[in-house]
Amino acid sequence: MTPPSSAGRRRKLSPRPTGPDWWLMLRKFVSHGTSIAAFSPSSRFLARSMVRGIDWAKTKTVVELGAGTGPITRELVKAAPAHAKLVIVERDPDFCRVLRAKFPTQDVVEGDACRLDEILAHRGIAKADHVISGLPLPSFPPALRDSIIRMSAKVLGPDGEFRQITNMPWVYLKMYRGYFRDVSFRLVPLNLPPGGVYFCRGYQPAA
Repeated sequence: MTPPSSAGRRRKLSPRPTGPDWWLMLRKFVSHGTSIAAFSPSSRFLARSMVRGIDWAKTKTVVELGAGTGPITRELVKAAPAHAKLVIVERDPDFCRVLRAKFPTQDVVEGDACRLDEILAHRGIAKADHVISGLPLPSFPPALRDSIIRMSAKVLGPDGEFRQITNMPWVYLKMYRGYFRDVSFRLVPLNLPPGGVYFCRGYQPAA
């Protein structure tokens, strides 16, 4: 599918901030460990791979979880046509401050992914077409991971898709197949370290 032309978009990107994103990510990683996905922002290769293939003609709402300093957000904002709604959910207030400075016209929510249904309902959104996760789900306690995936599935429409970033290719394929019937993986070798994206559909609640 050909991406929409820039003339068809109303979204604007603010200039890149002068402060180093990697330094904020590193400080958060040192302070919070495995609750932060990585010690540096995702590369543009990984961020673009997370967004590639979205059928924007059929997409009304995309939710991003764990946006951090916004490398994936930037690709979403660049790609999304004017009719598509982006809801950017980030729990850390410092990351939210950075995101709002970079993307002043976007809906950045300082909130909990476990309350995603409430966040969307507050905005009059019944279902999302895509949930894009930058959260380090494998490192979360199982109950928390279950809750976030279950909530993501709850807000997705019948044909909705959950996408998950990873810096450990294929390692967690079996884990995600425990949650979804249809799981595929795309390797992104140019990321350092090599990473990839899981594409998940068909949530299957644990027995």
